[in-house]
Amino acid sequence: MKKSDKKIENTLRETLTQVCDMTLGQLEGFSWLTHRVNYSHFPKSLRVTCVFDTSLELESAIAKGQDISLSELIQSKLEAAGIELKNIKTHVFFDSQQACDEEHAGKWEQRIALQTRGKPAA
Repeated sequence: MKKSDKKIENTLRETLTQVCDMTLGQLEGFSWLTHRVNYSHFPKSLRVTCVFDTSLELESAIAKGQDISLSELIQSKLEAAGIELKNIKTHVFFDSQQACDEEHAGKWEQRIALQTRGKPAA
């Protein structure tokens, strides 16, 4: 990994950890988030996956517009860190631990790889 890529990764990790910490306890069922990126196509390749415990909790959050609020928070924090994304909807995905367990036997790497190819899991 190039030095510039490491710097981007550290910024992403720190910023998204901050978003995660802010969101835990604020959104019912929200559990964690993660990201994946191809640095040779950054920032276009950035994918953030926000995970809820159950599919029902995820559906409830979406029905309340909390997915939009969380996406906007991610975008705002990334912009404050110097990372601009043109359309946040193409970068943030929502999923549930329950769905991953049922469809991919809990193998998040497999599931997230589908998102990276542009196929949202949820």
